Amino acid sequence: MAAPDTDRKVAATNRKARHDFTIERTLEAGLVLTGTEVKSLRAGAGVAIAEAHVGERGGELWLLDAHIPEYAGGNRLNHEPRRARKILVSRTEMHKLIGAVTREGMTLVPLQVYFNPRGLAKLEVGLAKGRKKADKREAIATRDWKRSQARLLAHRG
Repeated sequence: MAAPDTDRKVAATNRKARHDFTIERTLEAGLVLTGTEVKSLRAGAGVAIAEAHVGERGGELWLLDAHIPEYAGGNRLNHEPRRARKILVSRTEMHKLIGAVTREGMTLVPLQVYFNPRGLAKLEVGLAKGRKKADKREAIATRDWKRSQARLLAHRG
């Protein structure tokens, strides 16, 4: 599980993913981006990864349906906002992930796009299982109970 870095500059977060899926494990992966995509991410131009997913094409992992808006200062060489973007992971890690998806019916979900301390764009990918409606309700009830329990303990002293 990737440790949350305080040095991260978060460009986009998929808040819906932790509600819809049970995240089994997370990993950090690189992204192949064009120059205008990186500039758009740095500018915080409303990147959307809530509807995005990770898929396998030709033995490689790709980020599909992520929306990175065109860079405002770009010219005719600006990027396509919804193009497929290659995800960079080691070959052994990629085979493990693809195996988990095909054998165990799991899903690869993008959780966060951020810049690491070196300034490189990274993608946090979660290996997840889908939740049913009852599981979502149970998770909400548990979270609410823990919240009220913490309030009671804090109030008591």
